[in-house]
Amino acid sequence: MKRICICITVLLVAAGCDRQTQSKGDGSAPVRGLVATMVEAAEKTTLRRYPGVLEPKDITSLSFEVAGKLDKLDLTVGQRVAKGEVLARLDSEQFETDIEKQAAAVTEMAATLTQAKEDLGRAEKLLKKGVVTKVRRDTDRTKVRTSQAQLVQAEKALATAKEALQDTVILAPFDGIINSVDADSFSTLSAGTVVTSIYDATSFEVSFSVNFDTISRLVVGTPAKVRLADDPEVALAGVVSELGERADTVSSFPVIVELKDSHPLIKAGMAIEVSFEFNLPAERGYLIPISAAIAEGQIPAHAGPTAVVPVGMFVYDPDTGTVKRREVLMAGLRENQFLIIDGLNPGEHVATAGVSFLREGMKVKLLAPHDRPGE
Repeated sequence: MKRICICITVLLVAAGCDRQTQSKGDGSAPVRGLVATMVEAAEKTTLRRYPGVLEPKDITSLSFEVAGKLDKLDLTVGQRVAKGEVLARLDSEQFETDIEKQAAAVTEMAATLTQAKEDLGRAEKLLKKGVVTKVRRDTDRTKVRTSQAQLVQAEKALATAKEALQDTVILAPFDGIINSVDADSFSTLSAGTVVTSIYDATSFEVSFSVNFDTISRLVVGTPAKVRLADDPEVALAGVVSELGERADTVSSFPVIVELKDSHPLIKAGMAIEVSFEFNLPAERGYLIPISAAIAEGQIPAHAGPTAVVPVGMFVYDPDTGTVKRREVLMAGLRENQFLIIDGLNPGEHVATAGVSFLREGMKVKLLAPHDRPGE
């Protein structure tokens, strides 16, 4: 009986010691599991992104050069049209009537000229015979010249009438898309009244503003990448075509990027994102999730693409099984991650979850990916 009591006492003491070992990792608190990211993705550049709206590079307004009554207008905004396609017509009846009138005048003037030439010929013969005077011959010669001038004027009027008839039709000057419809069917229009506008479906640009740090690194011809907000998989090449030398607002400079590529999906008014790639101020950087940053070390909103900003992070020390706070240098964001250019080394593990609960020197257990919550 006494032996049994001694054995039970020994077991209880051993169990108590074991519980104490499990409950105390750093002497006073349980060992916390650590979700960390290994430093391994090296980058040599950083990206800066800017939202914008896709706009046609050029919009061409179309109008009639003559006044008249518009026929039925069958155009819709966004409609694709081909070069030479009829876009609008005026009622041509009055123009056709004018052509007939001017053609009759040409015929009449031609007959008048023929008669004047015949009269002049007879006068020349009679003058030689002494039947008529030189004054009569000169009068007939003047009539010929006058008839010739009148015929020329009539022919010009006929040509003008024919041109006016051609001007009653608006043709698409190039393959494009209808941007606006500015007139109503069967309305009476003055010459020069805009009927519709069209833009080239392969020529787009986007304008936006950047800060001084960015504008100082851009020149006309700087390459850019343009992605559709609705479909980020569509990435098009662009190039800086214009740079504003004067800020629109305080430290906000206008930039225009022209698209060099085209895609069937793109349309005017679409939301897009323009990105520029800048070289890092260091030889390389490491991509670390934003969640790794200790709150007070996050990037300031005004920081430019080359700004170097200190950020606090917890790095796992495998020798002591603890985390240690370290200040690293960040040079912007890329793919929603910090780009760290100094303070980290390949193979190290940076805490990326529960950072606010960590403390300098805290005992932790590095969790394998399959042991992490939700993985």
